[in-house]
Amino acid sequence: MTHAIEKLVIVGGGTAGWLTAGIIAARHQGRIKAGRFSVTLVESPNVPIIGVGEGTWPTLRSTLEKMGVSETAFFRECDVAFKQGARFAKWTTGRDDDFYYHPLMLPQGFAQVNLAPHWLDGLQDRSFCDAVCPQGELCEDGLAPKTITTPEYQAVANYAYHLDAGKFAPFLTRHCTEKLGVRHVLADVSGVNLATTGDITSIDTKQAGTISGDLFVDCTGFSSLLLGGALGVPFRDCGDILFCDRALAVQVPYTSEDAAMASHTISTAQSSGWIWDIGLPVRRGTGHVYSSRHTSDEQAEEELARYVGPAIKSLSVRKITIRSGHRETFWKNNCVAVGLAAGFLEPLEASAIVLIELSAKLIAEQMPACREVMDIIAARFNETTHYRWGRIIDFLKLHYVLTKRTDTAFWRDNVDPDTIPDRLKNLLHLWKYQSPWYFDEFDRLEEVFPAASYQYVLYGMGFRTEVLPEDNAATEILARRHITENVAATQRLRTQLPKNRDLIRKIHEYGLQPI
Repeated sequence: MTHAIEKLVIVGGGTAGWLTAGIIAARHQGRIKAGRFSVTLVESPNVPIIGVGEGTWPTLRSTLEKMGVSETAFFRECDVAFKQGARFAKWTTGRDDDFYYHPLMLPQGFAQVNLAPHWLDGLQDRSFCDAVCPQGELCEDGLAPKTITTPEYQAVANYAYHLDAGKFAPFLTRHCTEKLGVRHVLADVSGVNLATTGDITSIDTKQAGTISGDLFVDCTGFSSLLLGGALGVPFRDCGDILFCDRALAVQVPYTSEDAAMASHTISTAQSSGWIWDIGLPVRRGTGHVYSSRHTSDEQAEEELARYVGPAIKSLSVRKITIRSGHRETFWKNNCVAVGLAAGFLEPLEASAIVLIELSAKLIAEQMPACREVMDIIAARFNETTHYRWGRIIDFLKLHYVLTKRTDTAFWRDNVDPDTIPDRLKNLLHLWKYQSPWYFDEFDRLEEVFPAASYQYVLYGMGFRTEVLPEDNAATEILARRHITENVAATQRLRTQLPKNRDLIRKIHEYGLQPI
């Protein structure tokens, strides 16, 4: 007799828990309404959320749309702003004029022709980003990625979001419980009960008694109560690759209601780390991520104070410990970890929320029909998720290994070959002779960072690829056409798009057009 999977129990709330609940519940609405499947989220009333994950990827647009969330309501209730990419300052040389963009738009005609060799072969009067994509200039102009008449979730220029993490989780809670049929239990977990097979049969709670389930999702944050605690899955540390292990976070008010608001994340390198700066409508989320092996807390605080200015004296600064790495396996028996319970990496490219989305989507789409097939699906999930974590670690390390800075031990140590993953070493060697492109080592259906992202970072930081003379006249013509089209598109968008803050005010006042 088969054991059907009918009761899903998510332990832990916050962004990870509620986003997972929403993605799974939306995907299985028919079964939930028919009473054949249930999603229960058990959340402690006494554990505060971390609340600093404020950057996202464009995937969140389709995620929220599929959950039935109104984008207008999302903007209004979660202090949301647009994000069109990231501006990296002082990462290459450390000089004041050292910056580049990692935008969210692909280079023009990316699926048809690789523009990188053509830029390398004589078009370097402009940055790589500006030569192939309008978005860097849109960000420099402080423009929004759409207009008030653009329907919800649709884009003129591709975009993600900046959001108030402290407001996002309660917003998702209301939507999941009121619209998607998720059962919400406020209770502290006091015990985890295992069968002789090693499966979790139920959890004991102080306020709501025993809650049983067929599949458990561990969203209990860094503590990883289920996967790490009850099931004993070890943590794989990657601090030997990514050195940053501390963060100082502070919320900085604007000097006025009309102050300019960036439509991109600003990441400014420091002596032993970097400072993030995320613009929301009512404040900036700012923080210093650094390596305690290379600097003291006091020095890190001084650098953050210099960046923020005198206003920091009246602000509350939170200190957060970072342990870079992930669980050795993500799905064991009938328990799968999502969010911080699965692992954490420094927030350099806002990978935390997209990993939640991708993991929850994979669980929702591959939901095992019965316990008898769960181990097969778990093996698939683990293989895919290991691949994703490895590629994110590679991509984050790429920002450090390309530096030309030698002013501190932090930057010198980051280019030590012993700290660079083998796959990244091999790719860097390959890219000395041929530029990354569409089919180059990026063959998964849902790559977190596509080849275009590598191009933006590589050539933004001055990496050189030897260029062979183009011997295909048709390809040369096609490339020149796309580069010319990008110039025209950039000029057009710079005149048509509104200022970032102006559009957000209109969204609050009038709302975006529904789809």
